[in-house]
Amino acid sequence: MNGRIIKGVGGFYYVHVQKDGVYECRAKGILRNRNEKPLVGDMVSIDITDSKAYTGNITQILPRKNSLIRPAAANVDQALLVFASAEPAPNLCLIDYFLVRMEYEDIPVIICFNKTDLVDEETVKKYISIYENSGARVLSICAHTGEGFDVLADMLKGKLTVLAGPSGTGKSSVMNRLYPNANAETGDISRKLGRGKHTTRHSEIFCINENSYLMDTPGFSSLSLLDIEADRLKNYFSEFIFYQDKCRFQGCMHRDEPGCSVKSAVLDGTIPKSRYDSYILMLDEINSRKKW
Repeated sequence: MNGRIIKGVGGFYYVHVQKDGVYECRAKGILRNRNEKPLVGDMVSIDITDSKAYTGNITQILPRKNSLIRPAAANVDQALLVFASAEPAPNLCLIDYFLVRMEYEDIPVIICFNKTDLVDEETVKKYISIYENSGARVLSICAHTGEGFDVLADMLKGKLTVLAGPSGTGKSSVMNRLYPNANAETGDISRKLGRGKHTTRHSEIFCINENSYLMDTPGFSSLSLLDIEADRLKNYFSEFIFYQDKCRFQGCMHRDEPGCSVKSAVLDGTIPKSRYDSYILMLDEINSRKKW
C-alpha cells in the first residue's frame, strides 16, 4: 500500500493513504541500514500491522522529485514564503537567500508580504517592486482581514506547497486562514527581542482541498549556500540575466570588473540595490569558505 508522509514526530511517521486514512508508522530497519531517512512529503510503501488501529511500517521510500534540507521536505511543487510588511520589517537579505536556494533547487516561489494593515500602500508597493523581476510571484496579503487570499488560494490549487518564513511574520495565521482546521499555533512577537517565538515544532502537510496540499514548517533564520559555486551564483539572480551578456568581459562576476552592465543597471535603479547587495554578501560568504 502506498501513501504520502504528512507528519513525522518522535520516530513516528503519519502516512496518508488516499480514500483510506492516516496510518501511524515506523521506518523499517532496512531503511536505517541504508541511511535513508523519510521526509515529510515522501511517497512511501507501507505494510499494515494493525488495520483497526491504523498502524504500519514504512518499507520503501519511492523516488523523490526533489528534496529540501531546510525546511526538510520532499516532492515540493512550489514554496510560499511569508514575510511581514512590518512588526518585524522584512529582512530582504533573508528573502534573497531563500530565492537563491529555491532557484538552485528549481522550485518556484510565491513571496507574500503579510500584515499590510500595518503599513501604507506605498510601503507595500516598494517591497513588491524590489522582487517583481526576481522570478518569483509576489503578492500582498493580510491574514487579519483576508486581503489577497482569494488570489493566493488560486495559486495553490493542484500543488504541494511548502509554507516557509521566519517566526513572527504571521505564517501560522496565514496557515489558519487557508486551512482553519489546522489549529496552528500563533505566537505573539517578543517585544524584548523584536522577533517571534518559535511556534511550529515540526513539518506537517494539510489537504486544504481535494488536490491541494500545504506543508507547514518550523520558522527559519538562516540558509546555507555551501554547495553553490561562486561563478554560478549570478545565475540565480534573474534580474542579472538580461544584462550579463552585455558586460565588457565574458564571465564577469559583476563586482570589480570595469564595463559591467549589471553594476550600471544597479546605479540607474533598474536592478534594486538591495538585491545586488545581497549578491555581494553571498559572494563573499562563498569565497570565504574554508577549502579542505
